[in-house]
Amino acid sequence: MKSAFSLATLSALALSASSALAAESLTDALKGGKFAGELKAYYFTQEKKKNSEDILAAGVMMNYVTDSFYGFKAGGTFQSSATPFADEASKQMFKNDMWAQGAQLSESYLSYTYDQTTLKGGRMFISTPLVAGSGSRLIRESFEGYSITNQNIPDTTLGLLYINKFQARTDKEGHIGKFNKYQDGAYSLYAINKSIPGLTLTAAWARIEKEGSASDLDIFYGEAVYKGKIADFGYDLSGQYWKNRYNSGDESSSSPSLYGLKAGASYSDFSAYAAYSKVSDYELTASGRNEQLVHGVGNGTDTIYTYSLIRSYSYYPNMEAWAFNLDYAFTPSLKAGFLYVDVDDDKTEVSYTGGYISYAFSGSLKGLTLSAQYDNEGKDGDGDSFRFRTIYKF
Repeated sequence: MKSAFSLATLSALALSASSALAAESLTDALKGGKFAGELKAYYFTQEKKKNSEDILAAGVMMNYVTDSFYGFKAGGTFQSSATPFADEASKQMFKNDMWAQGAQLSESYLSYTYDQTTLKGGRMFISTPLVAGSGSRLIRESFEGYSITNQNIPDTTLGLLYINKFQARTDKEGHIGKFNKYQDGAYSLYAINKSIPGLTLTAAWARIEKEGSASDLDIFYGEAVYKGKIADFGYDLSGQYWKNRYNSGDESSSSPSLYGLKAGASYSDFSAYAAYSKVSDYELTASGRNEQLVHGVGNGTDTIYTYSLIRSYSYYPNMEAWAFNLDYAFTPSLKAGFLYVDVDDDKTEVSYTGGYISYAFSGSLKGLTLSAQYDNEGKDGDGDSFRFRTIYKF
């Protein structure tokens, strides 16, 4: 199924309406555009099955967005990556996420805004509840498709998405991921409401149409986050819920679900939280497939409260996880913390013990940030991971 609108539709809508926010000429819109860039160098090490490898990746990201011209804006983002010192072993260890050479035009879009509604089409970075690209590696995930957002309802954002292509971090063969067809397309609707002071409510639905298969997938998501303060003491309470529905026509098809709870507190420069998550006791389908819980499209949708710093884990039946975090801001620029995660399911028990630190420079080096993370995998797991990032934004 193809999208109901296109870039041509955006043009027709724009030309049929006027906008008080337009630049006086196309030249003014181009000259008034904004340019931003990032220089990045990431060093990762990982121990897996007693094999320890490391990789250094460096690259640049450059972004440009025009000023508004009768409601129109155009934007583009260029990403590049190089891993000049990687040997064969490290290439294989990091082929899914860090081993990438070359450049990619990851954003190239046209948008049109009228009143409080924005239509956007092309290649773009997306960050919504059930469609979101991860930026935790040197190359950020991107999508190709169309979106509509509206904010006419007070304190509420409504969104509709259709994506038909996805750009991964790498192509697993040493290059940046290409914009490949994503199944038979994916759709998403979401609503975010903040009308009650301190409370944020999120509801979202996504549908992934499986190419050449009757097993289409619906994903449902809800979250409530409340943040409050009593004198100098801050607190937050959160709950999240995922539900999958596989439309395979098989009556025994599994419908896994997951819920998470989180309680946080802060005082002065200290903050902490405790979180719990539980996956339902779903079973195999009659065909023998283990249809595990899917959290959305793109790695940026894995927002479970019991995440670990570096290593990820699968959402197997009956999975239970606990997380405990404590961090401290030594100065507004220097922050450090500790995170412990314990995961138990029908197959294994794994723990993750990690620490993190970051420093943001000021003055003549403003825009430069250094950060480091360390994660140890214990119990049935065995391994260590370390990540160091240098990012300069200008």
